[in-house]
Amino acid sequence: MGPEGWAILLTKILDARDGNGPERYPVDVVKLALEYSAQRFPETPIKRVDADDLDGFEGALVPGEKRPTAWGILYNNNQRPERARFTVAHELGHYLLHREEYPDGFWCGEDVVSRREGEGVEKEADTFAAYLLMPLHDFRARIHPDAKPTIDDLSDCAIRYGVSLTAAVLRWLEYTNRRSLFIVSNDDYAIWAKASGPAFRSGRFIRTRNTMYELPPASLVRTRPDDLDMKVGVKQPAGVWFDEPAEEMCVTSTRHELDMTLLHLGTDSARTWHQDADAADVFDRMS
Repeated sequence: MGPEGWAILLTKILDARDGNGPERYPVDVVKLALEYSAQRFPETPIKRVDADDLDGFEGALVPGEKRPTAWGILYNNNQRPERARFTVAHELGHYLLHREEYPDGFWCGEDVVSRREGEGVEKEADTFAAYLLMPLHDFRARIHPDAKPTIDDLSDCAIRYGVSLTAAVLRWLEYTNRRSLFIVSNDDYAIWAKASGPAFRSGRFIRTRNTMYELPPASLVRTRPDDLDMKVGVKQPAGVWFDEPAEEMCVTSTRHELDMTLLHLGTDSARTWHQDADAADVFDRMS
């Protein structure tokens, strides 16, 4: 099975066991990793999930010394609980998908786990973690694909699933029909940015790889007016971010000294550009 298939299988198990009650979310991914691996793969289970001081890494999947081997998952002890949950889920994805092909295990950095910028097997592990912790059928029941969520709406989802706001926004961007962007910045420069599929295909995205993108001088994230709730945001005229109007809302992470900006663009061309919108519905029905 691929990453989506494994996540859907485990989601069905958890749905059948817990329904949609208070025990369903957030997923106890540590318990799931230990119990499911022991039942499904008794000769090569995950024996331990521990926090450790991982200098330069967010998480790791580590094999034992004997063959056939048991496995262990490590996550950086400096992570907040919501970040740690996604990291453990990411390493569980590696265990289910890749351990036989990579018997020496994995050491995963922040750009892979937190920003979901990995490729190949790292992207697959990220996809598994997102599908497991934030199942599409439940997320879409809370924020419809056509809805225009506020930062508070997305924060509520992050709390429900026990993940970071960044993880929740990235998951929403994967299925929304809207043209929207998420920008993470520091000192007036974008560190990285992510556009929804409809936004990207309409030419609305921000390049941050191997380039310095300075935030627009008139943007809310730079002007920071005292009389405005930045999470509610403001309607920006054409020419501030793009050559069309945009709704901008922001929140600051004091822990990491980062600003997070959510942009909503117009809907006129959202349906036109979101050519695979119905594919998610078909996938839901099949699964």
